[in-house]
Amino acid sequence: MSQVVSICFVCLGNIVRSPLAEGMFRELVRKRGVERKYQVDSAGTSAWHVGEPPDWRMRRVASRHGLNYDGRARQFHPEDIQAFDLIIAMDSKNRDDLWSLCTSQEERQKIHLLREYDPHGGTEAPVPDPYYGGMDGFEDVYRIVTRSCESLLDQLEKDSQSWEEQ
Repeated sequence: MSQVVSICFVCLGNIVRSPLAEGMFRELVRKRGVERKYQVDSAGTSAWHVGEPPDWRMRRVASRHGLNYDGRARQFHPEDIQAFDLIIAMDSKNRDDLWSLCTSQEERQKIHLLREYDPHGGTEAPVPDPYYGGMDGFEDVYRIVTRSCESLLDQLEKDSQSWEEQ
């Protein structure tokens, strides 16, 4: 990996799960004082919400927890595969859509599911999409994304220490 690790979080529309993960990861690296080590973005596999702000329900839940985030939805493009060191999908459908853009096994290896890093997740566990449900679903997603991003950052920091020791 390069000195600065570039990460793109990806969901379907880039208005709920991936912007939350982007905002959460940014806040975690800020709190740990390692902002200079990470470049973070998010995108959606679809173009449905391009230019829109994150979903108001997720913004409300995040705000209740002290996390404010903004930005505008964008679509993931094939050239993003080369631009990022790590691409984190919210579910297997998003991952499969991203894999379809890859031209090599090396590119496919950059793509992971966020819940691979969740102590309560698993290798194929999705971050559920709360879009069509109630506010409880947004709270659940907030908790899942928080612990998954914390664990992802722990792993990246551990890996960077190993690289520095070599």
